[in-house]
Amino acid sequence: MPHSNLTTPGVYINEINAFPNSIVPVATAVPAFIGYTPQTAYEGKPYNNVPQKISSFAEFQAIYCPPNPPAPADPAKQYYPQYYLVQQKSQPANNDYILINGNYYALLPDASTIYYLYNSVRLFYQNGGGDAYIVSVGGYGAPSSKPMDPGAQIVNPNVQLNDLLGGLKLLLNEPAPTMYICPEATLLSIADNSTLMQEMLLQSSDMGTCISLFDIIGGRNPDPVLYTNDIATFRNGTGNNGLNYGCAYYPFVGTTITQNSEIDYTNIFGGDVAQLMPLLNPASNPNPAAATILNEIINSPGAYTASQYNSALINASPLYAAILKHILADVNLLPPSGALAGVMTTVDNQSGVWTAPANTSIVSAVSLPIRLSDSQQADLNIDAVTGKSINAIRFFNGLGILIWGARTLDGNSQDWRYLSTRRTVTMIEQSCKLGAEAFVFQPNDKNTWSAVTAMISSFLTSLWKEGGLLGASPSDAFSVACGLGTTMTSDEILNGLMNVTIQVAVVHPAEFIVITFQQIMPVS
Repeated sequence: MPHSNLTTPGVYINEINAFPNSIVPVATAVPAFIGYTPQTAYEGKPYNNVPQKISSFAEFQAIYCPPNPPAPADPAKQYYPQYYLVQQKSQPANNDYILINGNYYALLPDASTIYYLYNSVRLFYQNGGGDAYIVSVGGYGAPSSKPMDPGAQIVNPNVQLNDLLGGLKLLLNEPAPTMYICPEATLLSIADNSTLMQEMLLQSSDMGTCISLFDIIGGRNPDPVLYTNDIATFRNGTGNNGLNYGCAYYPFVGTTITQNSEIDYTNIFGGDVAQLMPLLNPASNPNPAAATILNEIINSPGAYTASQYNSALINASPLYAAILKHILADVNLLPPSGALAGVMTTVDNQSGVWTAPANTSIVSAVSLPIRLSDSQQADLNIDAVTGKSINAIRFFNGLGILIWGARTLDGNSQDWRYLSTRRTVTMIEQSCKLGAEAFVFQPNDKNTWSAVTAMISSFLTSLWKEGGLLGASPSDAFSVACGLGTTMTSDEILNGLMNVTIQVAVVHPAEFIVITFQQIMPVS
């Protein structure tokens, strides 16, 4: 007890901390979604180009989705893709067509109306997502009122590279996100997508707090044979910087995230139901019931709600029901990055960040546009030229659809080839750096160095006991050094620098990955 403050007789209380400073692990699964939202303002306040933290899909809806009108009106549509039925001279090469009155019709979207962020956020929360950041770079653009070319990749002219890059740069001041996701990146041209991916990897590696999750152009409608061209294009487009901070998943996944009630005749021909009349009520095979309903929609659009007219059309015309089924399947074909962020959240919460987010299913996933074999996946896992690994999403008989890979893009690295290693080391580094800030105003002397070393060692011992570090004993799993002659020189101490070196065995026992960080301390 200090005696210098005892000035008069009496009872004095000296409170001594029962526990020393400790390290709390940082959050490991906080994605930042960058893209276009149904609306960009809430209660008169703009939310575009503002990183906004949310904790539930209800919170996302409240801020970024138009509110539902009072009953009995239909709920507001949050996503409004447009599709066109275009007659073909012969049977299309892919299966995305429908046979109507003996003629082949391709079902083609208006590329200007296709967006992915809204449904990707839904997938994230379906798969166990928690906290997330939304960076809205704008609302939906105007439709082009024309279908895309058959067999072409979807390129949405309303999705702009500069918008997404601007949203990415806003996250430079946000250390909390641990994943960057741009669901609409695959709607860019190949060149613009490459630029965006390289910028995401560069920012991820510069910040050292997050990874980038990528989807692959061509994963939506892969050719059974030539899909390898899309893989090669992706690998060529990611560059060579920051590869251990990125991962990619292939192909897209068919989901049930969009429900039947969200698609109706307003999503066909730009809402022009007159163009449905010759299809649903042809002269060669008339359907008077469907014709009556279509005429009522044209002449008395406000007599009933769109959902009521839609239900009547479904009952009156099996062909109309088949058209909606095709559209719904196409709308539900989504990039997997949002779902993977949710899966990582669930795995982290249940097993720890050191557990690979693989050999697990995706909630709401029901189909795949291509079913990869073992030999096909081998070419994705290992590439002799670039070393860039791509994680496969595969179908297995009796098991369903599973995530069958957990590698970073840095497939040739012995240290960083696995996603769990990259994320675990990032968590350790950031947690220790934040914990050491408690000593930022303490003297840069032996007592402080010992306290920092003991604090980090205690944290790593707990991590080792949970299975996050490998080794038969704590000494085999990690080591911590901080002190004069080991991590610092006399000049560094005089300049107020405290260096900490941590060695952790994450991949193999006794094979350490070295983490170093430096903290500025008071200069005496």
